[in-house]
Amino acid sequence: MKLKVSKEKILNSLQKVQSVVASRTTIPILANVLIKAEKDRIQLTATDLDVSVIAGCEAQVSKPGATTLPARRIFSIFKELPGPDIELEVDDKNQASIRSGSSFFKLVGASEDEFPPLPKLDAAKIYSIGQGVFREMVRCTCYAASRDESRPMLNGVLLSFKDAKLAVVATDGRRMALFEQEVEFPQGSEGDLILPFKTVEELNSTLQSEGQLKILTTAKQIAFEFDDIIIISKLVEGSFPNFRQVIPAQAEQHIAIEREALLTALRRVSLVSGDSSTSAKLAFTKNKLEITVSAPNVGEASETMAIKYAGTDITIAFNPDFLMDPLRTLTSDEISLELIDDMNPGVVKCNVPFLYVIMPMRVS
Repeated sequence: MKLKVSKEKILNSLQKVQSVVASRTTIPILANVLIKAEKDRIQLTATDLDVSVIAGCEAQVSKPGATTLPARRIFSIFKELPGPDIELEVDDKNQASIRSGSSFFKLVGASEDEFPPLPKLDAAKIYSIGQGVFREMVRCTCYAASRDESRPMLNGVLLSFKDAKLAVVATDGRRMALFEQEVEFPQGSEGDLILPFKTVEELNSTLQSEGQLKILTTAKQIAFEFDDIIIISKLVEGSFPNFRQVIPAQAEQHIAIEREALLTALRRVSLVSGDSSTSAKLAFTKNKLEITVSAPNVGEASETMAIKYAGTDITIAFNPDFLMDPLRTLTSDEISLELIDDMNPGVVKCNVPFLYVIMPMRVS
């Protein structure tokens, strides 16, 4: 294999794939990146066996071929090379020669045959959606996924393709985030898929605000194709709980609150929060909201906000971090907090097809 490539372009591609390269692994080849060169392109692939990322870029290929090289080492070397272009030549023994400007390196690689094959996605269902739309849907929901490894179905994010809509859902049993969007997909392609959280993180860091995203799915695998990138992932096995059952019936009170002001107030009073058992008490009276946090052996704090409210007095307590999570990710100027009473879940809505259900805590 012999090629010449722009330093900037290959570093950009390496940056995209090396996030799935494990720093420590019992399988040495997984520390390598697979480099394939043909025609006028190179393709870089990294995997941890659960998630695989493929990124490509243009190159001047004078001799096609493939090899694997230590991913983090070549990224460090390429980053420090002095010239704008890099010449890479690999012999039959997978010894790589790297030249750029006045610098020369020789690295020991491994054969392409040692690299694990990528999963096949034959007869896959195919969906298409804007990158920016899908990224926003995932970003506005993924924080609600469970971190409890004993409940693997809740550790991921649900993609539910039904009734000409895509619903992206995450829950940990104490709160649930839901974002729905109309999506065109072929008849017979309805179904539920659970994305592992690591795949969600990869998508969050890689998806752009413009361009199309193609999603290909089989029974156990999913692939995301966009720009010059392909992300392939295993799916979480099992059934996601019926998320629509936890959405409360029609609320008694619909309270419009300025999102940023509420977030700022909650962030301030939470400075005295002791641990996850500490609640933020929200007391709604005529045109006023008082937020109070009290933590034993720490102290207490309160904030008062002027709001438009003419309903009955109601006091309800929530986990302050849980309430702040959607406020951080949403961009709407105003949110609507829907309440039935102090015992039933609260619902956060805004001017996009987003819904957040949060269980109340006991008011002390």
